Amino acid sequence: MKLRYLGHSCFVVEGSERIIIDPFINGNPLSPVSVDEIKVDVVAVTHGHRDHLGDAIEIAKNNDATLVAIHEIAVYASSKGARAEGINMGGGIKIGDTEIIMVQAWHSSGIDEANYEIATSPAALIIKAGKTIYHAGDTALFSDMKLIGELYGPDVALLPIGGRYTMDARQAVKAAEMVGAAINIPMHYNTFEAIRQDPEEFRRMAEERGIKVVVLKPGEELNLD
Repeated sequence: MKLRYLGHSCFVVEGSERIIIDPFINGNPLSPVSVDEIKVDVVAVTHGHRDHLGDAIEIAKNNDATLVAIHEIAVYASSKGARAEGINMGGGIKIGDTEIIMVQAWHSSGIDEANYEIATSPAALIIKAGKTIYHAGDTALFSDMKLIGELYGPDVALLPIGGRYTMDARQAVKAAEMVGAAINIPMHYNTFEAIRQDPEEFRRMAEERGIKVVVLKPGEELNLD
């Protein structure tokens, strides 16, 4: 199983199925790929903000892939011609050998487009595809992260560190401590000036507490076998 980072909060998980999470490609100055280069079976979305829903609908349609998101986003994606499956908090879906479970995130969310407005909840995702990955989405620090760790035992935690719109590096260290994953990877930083952070500072603070951090540059892969 491999994990590839495409900048911001976008990752590709390569297991039995290829899954892209939060595919913000167009408009992402850190993305090392174009939308047309992406080949996946599943598109998973944490919430409706432009830098997370991103190019999900186009990618799903290009690949005849299944888009998985909270119910309201799935309905919206279906209205745009994508094949979509809605899930909600505490529930999930199995596609092939991959299980995707939706858990809480503490943030805001919604889609606001001409003639189509929806309010929806933000989410995080547990992806079980050989190894278990916790993609925290956009979130503040909250105490139930410990419960998420206890329930799902993730091997890898993908945690935002950018501050301003999410938790910052210091809070993300506490999140890593509560979740208890063997490997923690920072995301949602340095895409824009407002979320500029030093991932090495996150690594330093985490390692002082015995927490393992892997910093991936956009385009880099991590083999999880």
